[in-house]
Amino acid sequence: MRKRTSEPGLQRALQAQSGSSHSIRAMIARLATRARARVLPILSTVALSGLIAVTMAPAQAGARGPSVSAALTSLKGSGAITEAQYTQYTSAYAAAQRSLKKLSGTRHSELQSVIANVEGIAAAGEFTPTRLPALMLTLEKNRRWWTTEPLIASRERVSFPPSKIVWEYYAGQGIQIQWLGTFGEANGYYLSGHENTNLRELLSEVIPLATQRAGGIAWEYMFHFDGGAPPWTSGLSQGTALQVLARAWSRFKEPAYLTAAQQALGIFQTAPPAGVRVKTSAGAEYAEYTYAPSDRILNGFIQADVGLYDYTSITHDPLGLRLFEEGDAEARAETPHYDTGAWSMYDQYGESDLNYHELLTEFLAHLCERTRRGPPTAGAATPAPSPTPSTPAPSTPAPAGSSGGGSGGSGTGGASAGATSAAMAGAGAAGATVAGAAVARVPEHLLTTARTPQTPIAGDEVYCTTAQRFTTDLHTPPVVSLLSTTLPTSARAGVQVSLSKIATVRITIRRGGSIVWSNGATVERGRPKLLWTTPSRAGSYAVTITATDLVGNFATANGTIVLAKG
Repeated sequence: MRKRTSEPGLQRALQAQSGSSHSIRAMIARLATRARARVLPILSTVALSGLIAVTMAPAQAGARGPSVSAALTSLKGSGAITEAQYTQYTSAYAAAQRSLKKLSGTRHSELQSVIANVEGIAAAGEFTPTRLPALMLTLEKNRRWWTTEPLIASRERVSFPPSKIVWEYYAGQGIQIQWLGTFGEANGYYLSGHENTNLRELLSEVIPLATQRAGGIAWEYMFHFDGGAPPWTSGLSQGTALQVLARAWSRFKEPAYLTAAQQALGIFQTAPPAGVRVKTSAGAEYAEYTYAPSDRILNGFIQADVGLYDYTSITHDPLGLRLFEEGDAEARAETPHYDTGAWSMYDQYGESDLNYHELLTEFLAHLCERTRRGPPTAGAATPAPSPTPSTPAPSTPAPAGSSGGGSGGSGTGGASAGATSAAMAGAGAAGATVAGAAVARVPEHLLTTARTPQTPIAGDEVYCTTAQRFTTDLHTPPVVSLLSTTLPTSARAGVQVSLSKIATVRITIRRGGSIVWSNGATVERGRPKLLWTTPSRAGSYAVTITATDLVGNFATANGTIVLAKG
């Protein structure tokens, strides 16, 4: 097993273009987190800021639903899984339970939470043949980690060589597959131009781990996160998957990659909670989380549309074009509302932190670059074929309890490799797809379709102008001024200021050259108040205000407050 926090390939995770990725490298490890620093105008001596921990309690095992054993027995009895799969999955579950009894402290609680998630999914009736490979792989990797490996910091990423899947530790939820990071890693292999073997190997692992969902396939997260119960998926990670699958097909001309990409469109056609499509008056928004359709998080939406554009520009799929155009129409209307004039909004409620501001700027620039070239199907000859509708059969990973896996090497990394080789059986050298799914046949002339310069998409210059304004915001100091003029003596009073963007604001209050009060907080734009416990002495007090934004740009203002006997 290997820690990945400093691995260069991971740092380029969501880079959608070749070239520099410095502006997003620091934020990749935080992309999947919806829990963000939300700091509000407050009347306090300290800022009410900080990241919300991912500590949702796992579902109670067996509550009002079948047990794991009962669910697996039912699937075997119906013929949905084979006898071999039944044995594999029951063995993995039993091994995890045995290991749990030998653990204590953090190791016990983390493995217990993963077991509870498996039990909760079974109790909810969500055990399906195509979901079990990723779910049981997660259980097995956690059993191995918490019984043999060192304790690590929350949000640290690890891998299990020779597997190239990216995993991340979420405190209280164990080690989970980080699909966004995984597909970002695949994008990095593609963009390097010389890591084709790594790209093929990673895609051969991840495609069999997709779950049949929303009339297609999706890569699901199997843990509780910020109010969402597993299994859930994301328009952000799925859009990135679309992007890299289409890119891989364009390079290798392997129909299995095209088939998987076509099937991955399902969640963009389907409303939550199965999919991410939220119908709007302009078109459609693609939600970042299937469990939170009312959260309008722009960065994830824009990247989903970038993924749809790239998929469509490569495949010329009419469905991809329709989904892109519906998302584009909504994004075009929505984007201006996320520009405060001094900074970006993360969602409809609050401002972005620095990482998300830079990330949104990057994504908008990517969409700007694409839409300036015209529609994604410009120059298309014939659309890529649609896959024949079919019901994917379950993939078959290597037995979760095996020690060597299918690849030899370290005993800790074999299960993923074994899962790949077993699930790929029958897929041939052309790559991987969900077992049993139809493989698209691609007309030869489509593989060499030429593109010609086109007119930019009307109205989409908003992505370019907004990206430029957000870039300018990174170098523009906040604007701050004092609003309060009179306050009562001997009171817990609020000194109100006017602030143009999220910043750390500090007030220093003097009388006769002596400092009588100092206080600071990180607050969002608007008219926040900072606490001043006023003295009993009435009179005029000089106030100095400083504001330092998230980049470090600095501003100051001065004023006077008169204290009057209440």
